Amino acid sequence: MHKHYLTTAGRSLLACALAATATTAAAAGDAAAAMAKVGTCVACHGADGIGKAPQYPNLQGQKAAYLEKQLRAFRSGERKDSNMNALARPLSDADIVNLSAYFEQLR
Repeated sequence: MHKHYLTTAGRSLLACALAATATTAAAAGDAAAAMAKVGTCVACHGADGIGKAPQYPNLQGQKAAYLEKQLRAFRSGERKDSNMNALARPLSDADIVNLSAYFEQLR
């Protein structure tokens, strides 16, 4: 009988892959639901997620987890930008997840 054992590195890699899959599934959001809120974003960041001026970052294809973190930081005031703080303040957690999913899926 031949037993297969994962090395420590193999177990770590497998654990990371499983965690990433679970995180992606849980944080997938609903890009379609974002349509009700995305109009405010596109004024600066563009409907295609490409900033309309150099001071506006491109959001197209950006990882949803990163966008969620930044929007929450703007909402709480941890990250300072007068425009983004005002725009993020009324967003619910669901809005943030959905908007992040929307920009991530843009290609």
